[in-house]
This record gives sequence, C-alpha cells and structure tokens, in this order.
Amino acid sequence: MEDIEAIALLQDPLRRRLYEFVAAQGRDVGRGEAAEAVGVARTLAAFHLDKLVDAGLLEAASRRLTGRSGPGAGRPAKVYRRSPAERGVSVPARDYRTAAGLLAEAAETAGLDMELQDAARRQGRALRGRRGPCGDLDDLAKTLADRGYEPVMDDEAGVLRMRNCPFHAVAEQFPPLVCGMNLALLEGLVEGSPVRVRMDPRPGWCCVAAAPSKNDEH
Repeated sequence: MEDIEAIALLQDPLRRRLYEFVAAQGRDVGRGEAAEAVGVARTLAAFHLDKLVDAGLLEAASRRLTGRSGPGAGRPAKVYRRSPAERGVSVPARDYRTAAGLLAEAAETAGLDMELQDAARRQGRALRGRRGPCGDLDDLAKTLADRGYEPVMDDEAGVLRMRNCPFHAVAEQFPPLVCGMNLALLEGLVEGSPVRVRMDPRPGWCCVAAAPSKNDEH
C-alpha cells in the first residue's frame, strides 16, 4: 500500500513536474531553483516537495547554497534529491526481486558468469530489433532512456553516463555478476556501431559508460 500511495502522489501534475526536475539534476536542488523550474511560488513548491519527501520519493537535507561558511554565510537552506529507494506496483502482488536474487545467487554459486553474459549479449542484439546498430551516442541515449538508464552526456569527457541502473537491487547483492551481465547486454546493443561501452563504476551511477569508438585508445 505504501508504494501505491507514494506513486499516487505523482498523479498531481505539479508534484510530478517537481519530482522529475529534482530527479533529473542528479544533485541537491533548493526550493527556489525547483520553484523557478516549474513556474510556481517558492512556498507552493516547498509544500509539494515536502510531501514527496514524506512519501519517500525524495530525500531532504540542509546546506548553505552560497558555498560559504562562518559568520555572514546565512542560514542553511533545505535541499532535495531523488531517493534511492525503489517503488513498484503490481496488482496482484508479484515478487520478481526475490526471484531475480535467487537466480543470481544460483548463477554465482555455479560459476555461470560467462553463460549469463552470453545470454545478455544475445538479448542486447535482440533489443536492437530491425532498426540495426545505433548510429551514435545520441541514438544510444534514446534507447537507454526508454529502458530506464537515465543517460546523461558528460561533454567534458565525451562520455555517455547513466544515472540509474535498472538492475540496482540485484546488483547491490551480486555486483560482479550483475555488472558483468549489464556490460554484456549493452555490448550486444551497440555491436556493429561506432560506439563502445566499458566498465566505469562510480558511486550512485550505472557501472557502464559509453563513448565513440574512435576514443578507444586500446
């Protein structure tokens, strides 16, 4: 019921816009910035942001937005970021997470890493369907966005990174197994294209990053 109630909050268009804005930033967002982004008063934005915190969809903290400290730095401001907690609704209830965890445990115990990666690579090729290999990073980003990876271009590094891992819950339990599977899946997806993927684990991000093949020094 808690998941249903939390997701129901997003039926309100304003709350949904606020949530999507904060989630898309990948950093702490102040009330004023969020209010300006969706075009409402700061007090109204604060009310809805706190509702999203109460529901567990956002997390709140306090810090000085000026970056200064000491006398004259001002009071800390309330800031928000997306909660790492997952929400899902299925009617009637389903428990795919437990099944995925058990299957991952069995695969790891049996040493089936290579077999899992082969299956993932085949699935990646199948995801391309009739459209064939992706043309470039922009094309790949669209496909990844549809699959929940939340791709973000790091223009300075020329690399496409992903804020979200669709397999996060299982990856936390079995990181080498699931991250290897994820890499193989995306290798199959970009096979035959001018894009490469590689492991690039960073806290809070997907373990895989993508870049044009010409940037590969190896």
